[in-house]
Amino acid sequence: MLPVKVLVVDDSSLMRRLISRLLEEDKEIQVIGSAADGLEALQQIKVLRPDVVTLDVEMPKLDGIATLRRLMRECPTPAIMLSAHTHEGARATMDALSAGAVDFVAKPSTSAELPKMVEDLKTKVKVAARVSLGRVRTTLSQTSAKPKPTAPPPVRPVAQTPRQFRCGKIDLVVIGCSTGGPAALQQIIPYLPAHLPAGVVIVQHIPVGFSKSMAEHLDKKSAISVRHAEEGDEIKAGQVLVAPAGFDLNFKAKGNGATVSLTNFGASLKPGGFRPSVDWVMKSAAEVYGCRTMGVLLTGMGRDGAQGMLAIKERGGPTIAEHQSTCVVYGMPKAAADIGAAGKMVPLPQIVQEIQAVF
Repeated sequence: MLPVKVLVVDDSSLMRRLISRLLEEDKEIQVIGSAADGLEALQQIKVLRPDVVTLDVEMPKLDGIATLRRLMRECPTPAIMLSAHTHEGARATMDALSAGAVDFVAKPSTSAELPKMVEDLKTKVKVAARVSLGRVRTTLSQTSAKPKPTAPPPVRPVAQTPRQFRCGKIDLVVIGCSTGGPAALQQIIPYLPAHLPAGVVIVQHIPVGFSKSMAEHLDKKSAISVRHAEEGDEIKAGQVLVAPAGFDLNFKAKGNGATVSLTNFGASLKPGGFRPSVDWVMKSAAEVYGCRTMGVLLTGMGRDGAQGMLAIKERGGPTIAEHQSTCVVYGMPKAAADIGAAGKMVPLPQIVQEIQAVF
């Protein structure tokens, strides 16, 4: 198999050298060039034709987001953003993901953190090289439209079995996603009505420090209220809570509903584990809400969410996974489908209709 050809773009000559050297320690990756700013990067991309671009968010002449927008218009190439670990950097990262970036890594705050960051970058570069850029661009074009809650973007229907679940009422919808998730969520959350008769919890694999900005980004685009979850928050109809990165999120029964409990921040994780974990949150929801839970699994790498969806389905709740035709990465939905956890497989633009159909 040929190595993934990468162009490294960063205004720091030291970072360019370090990132390039560490990436090339992986025999499956070949750094074919570097650039110090967005304008130089666009010129290099047209000549070198890399498989993936790593793109710093903050650069002179043409910043990362402006570069990305031109890249997607002029020479579409999968891009991984390198984002500053600040509030401003996190907000810019959400803009970059909306503009078509496949994923991002947080830049290290100390030199000791650089090797870990590059290991994360290696994994994401390999994933980005396999991504269907056509699906990224389709998602991008649909999310750029002004949301119309009653009329999400149409797609050709996929044959499905009739909707079946034991409860007559859904009180909680849990949505899980990873790679491609922030853009996919923009085809769901802004289309939900402000008075949705259920609470919603989003579990997105994202580095610590970035989940709050994602919640703020979605809230600005949506009629329904979107908040970053905090300890003790109640699950309320008409409210979306984004699970904070770095915490396990559990539900504690309270009357007919539940409150949020956040635990294990900073605790060690098993290899390949996530915090928050879609499996963990969905299983907790199934225990507390039973068949009043709906599970939705979107694009993402790996298997997180498959067992959680199965727990919801076994208790009689409806479950939906994103159809392969619209996934940026068909990993998590496929894992759910493989074990029979997905009651339906639905293209992304139809998922909001399926959610509203249970009320």
